[in-house]
Amino acid sequence: MQTLKGQVAAPNAKVAIIVARFNQFINDSLINGAIDALTRIGQVDEQNITVIWVPGAFEIPLATKIAAQSEKYDAIVALGTVIRGSTAHFDFVAGESSSGLLNSSLAFSIPVGFGILTTENIEQAVERAGTKAGNKGAEAALTALEMLNLVKMIKE
Repeated sequence: MQTLKGQVAAPNAKVAIIVARFNQFINDSLINGAIDALTRIGQVDEQNITVIWVPGAFEIPLATKIAAQSEKYDAIVALGTVIRGSTAHFDFVAGESSSGLLNSSLAFSIPVGFGILTTENIEQAVERAGTKAGNKGAEAALTALEMLNLVKMIKE
């Protein structure tokens, strides 16, 4: 039996981090976690990381698609925060962002780490951006690297 398991170390990887400005007070923690995980654990050279800022979570999929099409990057990390309000806006933004990222990942065979928080309130967002629930930005970055290495192994 052969078993394939991806590793997170990818020192030569070129990674795009696409992050929303909306809810930036949360997203700053996510991006710090992602960069720390990429450089410290994934051993990615900071020169190989590109940060791309977009207005909000809804715009992340388009930037992801364009980054994937460019073939400049080996993996993409998508970061943002969508907090439920009193309207259906949350459902549309969260659902469409998720679908858009999946579509780009599958269409271009590129790992996309999903780091878009979808929370009920600000407290939950803070917890997932580096306090009680860990840092989902770091988790998304490590997931992207692991999938990058796993995809390479599958293709070999």
